[in-house]
Amino acid sequence: MISEKIILGIDPGTAIMGFGLISVKKGKMEMISIHELILKKYPNHETKLKYIFDKTLALIDEFHPDEVALEAPFYGKNVQSMLKLGRAQGVAMAASLYRNIPITEYSPKKIKMAITGNGNASKEQVAGMLQNLLKLKEFPTKYLDASDGLAVAVCHHFNSGTIADTKSYSGWESFLKQNPDRLK
Repeated sequence: MISEKIILGIDPGTAIMGFGLISVKKGKMEMISIHELILKKYPNHETKLKYIFDKTLALIDEFHPDEVALEAPFYGKNVQSMLKLGRAQGVAMAASLYRNIPITEYSPKKIKMAITGNGNASKEQVAGMLQNLLKLKEFPTKYLDASDGLAVAVCHHFNSGTIADTKSYSGWESFLKQNPDRLK
């Protein structure tokens, strides 16, 4: 039986990307760390993707998570924004798979529902509930994207052992088996 599990939650973004790490010991959650990667300052999308990959690998190498959970891109009207967001998510996924860490995706509504009980909750409501769930005196970051990353990790813990509305991959072979349309 595993005595401790570390979960890295990632909220992909092209302006700000949020990361949250939790430890689960005997069913009890504790926040390990929360990070945000400010990408607005980088000159182009390719540079942003490199920093996303590097930061994700650095967090994996520092904290050695057992599992990675990501927020799946939501469907929007702006195709270019969706493409950039999908690339950001893909790079974070690639970094996780590169280190052979299983990944799971959750829809934004599922994450909000797991944390607040309301799939339409605001970012502020999610952050407030996380503060309560993790017994934080104050929220340790100014950007709500970082709290969204933490929310993904907590959602993953709450959904451990369930399969609904998630996609899990244990490595490249698993990813390609579940997504044959992505292989060319």
